[in-house]
Amino acid sequence: MRRLEGLKRQRFIPIVVSLILLIFIMLFVSLSTGVIQIMPMDVIKTLMNNGTDRQELVLFDFRLPGIILAILIGAGLAVSGAILQGITKNELADPGILGINTGAGLSVVLFIFFFQNSLDTSSTLSIFIMPVFALFGAVFAAILIYTIAWKKGVNPIRLILVGIGVNAGFSAFLMIFQLKMDPQDFRQATVWLSGDIWNANWTFVAALLPWMIILIPLALQKANALNVLHLGDDIASGLGTRVEHERRILLLIAVALAGASVAAGGGIAFLGLVVPHIARKLIGPLHQYLIPISALIGALLLMVADTIGKNILSPTEVPVGIIVAILSAPYFVYLLMKTR
Repeated sequence: MRRLEGLKRQRFIPIVVSLILLIFIMLFVSLSTGVIQIMPMDVIKTLMNNGTDRQELVLFDFRLPGIILAILIGAGLAVSGAILQGITKNELADPGILGINTGAGLSVVLFIFFFQNSLDTSSTLSIFIMPVFALFGAVFAAILIYTIAWKKGVNPIRLILVGIGVNAGFSAFLMIFQLKMDPQDFRQATVWLSGDIWNANWTFVAALLPWMIILIPLALQKANALNVLHLGDDIASGLGTRVEHERRILLLIAVALAGASVAAGGGIAFLGLVVPHIARKLIGPLHQYLIPISALIGALLLMVADTIGKNILSPTEVPVGIIVAILSAPYFVYLLMKTR
């Protein structure tokens, strides 16, 4: 076991360095491309405060906040998916499939619906309130799923099945409230729910950043507990782990990460499912390595999807969630065919 961990540690650093390098490359590609193209050298000059006023406006006010949001959301959803797959011992676990994303999305839509006339949903106050609403929605969904799935403990398979049912119910409520919105808010909610980094600005970055700074290191701190839970409840109990206590804490971390990510990026499907699988193939199942690798791959994948979405039908932007679904759906079908 120690030899295996040593081999994983030797592979870990090169993989992390490679992913960070790819993220920086994608950063320059994303900053350079768009309706207004800026040459890479001009990007560097502008970042060093030597660009034109127009270049500074495009990079600092429009593109850079969206790219940083894509990094944060991608990392948050990927880590959430890695945690959920660890505590359920199910390769198909994902905040979207379990209904957590839909619960958070429903809560944000309710916020837009009830405050659309009294509060500007793009104001600074509402931007900071929306992650809190999303968290309440995600926590409510998780508690509902956990309660229904409870039967002398929580069976991971039952948890997945209940999550799928709750997801369908929340989706129906979402449609009802969307239909009662005025046309402008309906369009905003529809695009956002399909997965869209909407109204990207530095206020959104400031609202999301603290959640990621706190929750991702907290997930990493719980890596050993995830490793033990992955062995099965009986073995984990035999090793002295308080199984349900640790599962609840980890579930809360995963729910909070998914809720905050949904508040900023909408219902981005499949990313939390696919990324941990890619990370597991690269580094193995040990969560002290799996979680940071998943965070980096999630950030990179969402950056790539966001860049494709903004350029493939330029000047029209395709919601990033649609691009992620197109990229990830074939792999999801492969997993379904492979899973017994």
